[in-house]
Amino acid sequence: MTAVRAVLKWALALIIVVGVVMLAVRSYNSLSGPPLQPWHTFVPVELTEEQLDNADWARYLAQEDAIMESIRREVSQKLPPDERVPVNRYFEASPVYPPRLARNWNRSYVMEPEGKPVGVVVLLHGLTDSPYSLRHVAQRYRDRGFVAIGIRLPGHGTVPAGLAEVRWEDWMAATRLAVREARRRVPAPAPLHLAGFSNGGALAMKHSLDALEDSRLARADRIVLFTPMIGITRFARFAGLAGLPALLPPFAGAAWLSILPEFNPFKYNSFPVNGGRQSFRLTDALQAQIQRLARASNLKEIPPVLTFQSVIDFTVSTPAILTALYAHLPDNGSEIVLFDVNRTLKFEPLLRPSAYVAVERLTPTTPQTYRFTVIANADDKSEATVERSIAPGELKAVVRPLDLVYPKDIFSLSHLSIPIPMDDPLYGMHPDPRTKDDYGYNLGAMDARGERGALLVDQDFLTRLPSNPFFPYVLSRVDEAIVRPPGPSGHNVPIAGTTGLPVRVEAVLSTLIPQDTETRPFAGP
Repeated sequence: MTAVRAVLKWALALIIVVGVVMLAVRSYNSLSGPPLQPWHTFVPVELTEEQLDNADWARYLAQEDAIMESIRREVSQKLPPDERVPVNRYFEASPVYPPRLARNWNRSYVMEPEGKPVGVVVLLHGLTDSPYSLRHVAQRYRDRGFVAIGIRLPGHGTVPAGLAEVRWEDWMAATRLAVREARRRVPAPAPLHLAGFSNGGALAMKHSLDALEDSRLARADRIVLFTPMIGITRFARFAGLAGLPALLPPFAGAAWLSILPEFNPFKYNSFPVNGGRQSFRLTDALQAQIQRLARASNLKEIPPVLTFQSVIDFTVSTPAILTALYAHLPDNGSEIVLFDVNRTLKFEPLLRPSAYVAVERLTPTTPQTYRFTVIANADDKSEATVERSIAPGELKAVVRPLDLVYPKDIFSLSHLSIPIPMDDPLYGMHPDPRTKDDYGYNLGAMDARGERGALLVDQDFLTRLPSNPFFPYVLSRVDEAIVRPPGPSGHNVPIAGTTGLPVRVEAVLSTLIPQDTETRPFAGP
């Protein structure tokens, strides 16, 4: 017993020493990093969770107006001389200064269809993002007769410091406000859809679960998710510790995971520790609620979920989407669409082996309650693509050729690219020259080559795919969700549930344990 205590004592001492060393390194790095600018220190006044729950759309827009004016007054008009440059989105003479653009997509918006609305959709953007990212999806819904409501979530679309004090509960309250406005404009029984990108996907799912337990909340008829943040790295649990040195003024920079120039008019480049911490808290609460409702068999009324996801995603956990969400869904017409890596021989020597087996490790080996679809090369030597789809209750894939090719210079889709078309004027790799939209720079079309160390940003910024070559397919599937809502398969497929392990453990193990792809009925292309 004494020996055990001694070991525990030494282990605790070691943990403390390691923690102190890590905090010391973090403190040192904060002193040697870039200085904080006004957009890192000025925090706009957002409505609180309680205020949001008692506010209407007009009140929210009024506060948004006040926030934008405070940024002009406290940031743009107080910039130091060396920050009054064209690449600074907060410089009033900059070509990327949002208020001077044809439309400031940092603002909440409502798109009205021609004629009487047939439905309504609420669109929830991602972390560090703005309503811009889902505008193409919103426009498609509007074209199909829906009212589209895109809300700027608290802390976003303003200054990066807005994420330094926000709480995920504020995002949740803003989601409830947007849904209330949706139902005010288009009452039931007209369909209500929720569309969420990344962190917004977690909010869409959380609201739908909350509505199962609270009759005062409007229930969605359909959920459409783009790379949803159902699970993120477990290291995010400790993100708050990285900011501890910031409690002392000289180490204020420690409150930031990255401090970068802000040249994107509709997305932050800098990222505060609190942003990652709040995303983890949101996904943790979401997973716990899914498990609790699943154990009580209370997920039967959840609406069908359609998800678009890259098999390779640096931001969110693709396996967690299946193990922590889809494994618990009833047979109600839900589907996940995965975009495989480009398997042409050109990229084979450069891709990690794990990238080539990602689809195989995710493909169901037993009948599931949801449809499992993969978009991939027709074969290893072809740029032509196909849709391979396994229906609920089945194991054999149905193959359908697509009129789309995997571009030669793209090895995979990215977390950022899924809801963005290739001709987008800001993020598109091939911006449409006929568009009247001008957002200062075509960030997605930049193809820089040169020596390392010369750019203001890491070269990963230029290599990460900003738009989706399969976006026409995405829109066609969204159309199907609008025009022909799916229903149960009729196979009476039982919910898979878990393997006896906690879902969160399954999500981790599914990425680590090799699986025998030789025996799978569908193991990718």
